[in-house]
Amino acid sequence: MFAINPADPAPIWRQIEEGVRRLIALGALQPGASVPSVRDLAKDLRVNPNTVARAYQRLAEGGVLSVKRGEGTYVADEQPQPKKAQRNGALRDAAIRYASTAIAVGSALEDAVDEVETAYERVVREHRRKA
Repeated sequence: MFAINPADPAPIWRQIEEGVRRLIALGALQPGASVPSVRDLAKDLRVNPNTVARAYQRLAEGGVLSVKRGEGTYVADEQPQPKKAQRNGALRDAAIRYASTAIAVGSALEDAVDEVETAYERVVREHRRKA
């Protein structure tokens, strides 16, 4: 599904949450599709099941996932649309982390922007290849 980066300062549960959201946004997980069980995803990612459960719980509370008792966890039929302020806030937070890294390694602004564009295109391309 996606990989966890232990060197990433973001908590693992947040990386899982963002990974699931990304797969849904890219269309790799369609509305109504089942998602791996907590145990299966924890095994695949080599993380504690409680970490996956926390991510799934947050996603269910946010309306991204739907839990059907005895049946499993599914992508919600209708995805909540984040408000523009929420979307911009998430982008701003990520941009600040990225800009800090770029400055720390001595990157020029143009090079940092090129890397963002390349990464964006790579993520979309990889998704299309897997689809």
